[in-house]
Amino acid sequence: MLTIAKRTENGKAVLAPEGRVDTTTAPELERVIKEIVPSSDSLTLDFQKVDYISSAGLRVLLSAHKVLCGKGGMKIVNISDSIKEIFEITGFYDILNIG
Repeated sequence: MLTIAKRTENGKAVLAPEGRVDTTTAPELERVIKEIVPSSDSLTLDFQKVDYISSAGLRVLLSAHKVLCGKGGMKIVNISDSIKEIFEITGFYDILNIG
């Protein structure tokens, strides 16, 4: 199960998913991102409580990154060592803005 806390301040959206972002839950993250992007200039994803991400989740992040490149961008913060390792192995660490 994935829960997603969300807030928007001055056109800047912050999403904080909690749980696993996998084949089952990635569509929910994608739905929330698509819902929030039209009214947001930028997106910050707080991954502090994400303990796993699968290829389905990576696809959602890449799609969001492409859409938000034309706006204020997307940033992922507070990633764990295990998520960082997944990003590094897949090359996403070099593609996404991770801080």
